[in-house]
Amino acid sequence: MTTLYLVGHQPGYSPQISSLVGMLDYARFTTLHAVKDFSLEQLDFVPNGLNNSVAMLLAHMAAVEECYQVLTFENRDLTRPEYEAMKYPLDLGAEAAQHLRDQPLEHYLHELERVRNKTLEEFSKRDDAWLLEPLPCPWEEGAQWTRLFQWFHVMEDELNHRGQIRLIRKLLPS
Repeated sequence: MTTLYLVGHQPGYSPQISSLVGMLDYARFTTLHAVKDFSLEQLDFVPNGLNNSVAMLLAHMAAVEECYQVLTFENRDLTRPEYEAMKYPLDLGAEAAQHLRDQPLEHYLHELERVRNKTLEEFSKRDDAWLLEPLPCPWEEGAQWTRLFQWFHVMEDELNHRGQIRLIRKLLPS
């Protein structure tokens, strides 16, 4: 029996974190389904009028999650060397296209899994008070945000790019 649809019933997590983990798991499930059996050529294909390949988007998903691990679990911004190591997948675009290619699907799936495993391990060490703590929002004076919002953004980013992946799949050459 699958527990994929039982958001809020993830053992080992506080109630709110359990719900978040369930939603992150489902988002990832749909992403993995969208790229199932992609060849190297399909991963690196950039359709006319678009800027990113599926490979770039998968690398971006892993990098965004890793960036938010630092932001939320370590309560700090990326260091310059950390940013430089993730520059291409975070920024995407033409320059990134030269670097984020020629890797099989397994490479990207491994990175997504590696990063997610750390996220889940760190979530298991925290509680709902940590997740829901109001913190100063860096881009709006006087505004606050929570770590739940930050992780919602990670999921939102993945779902947005999963939509792009589905579009690219439809535009693949026969």
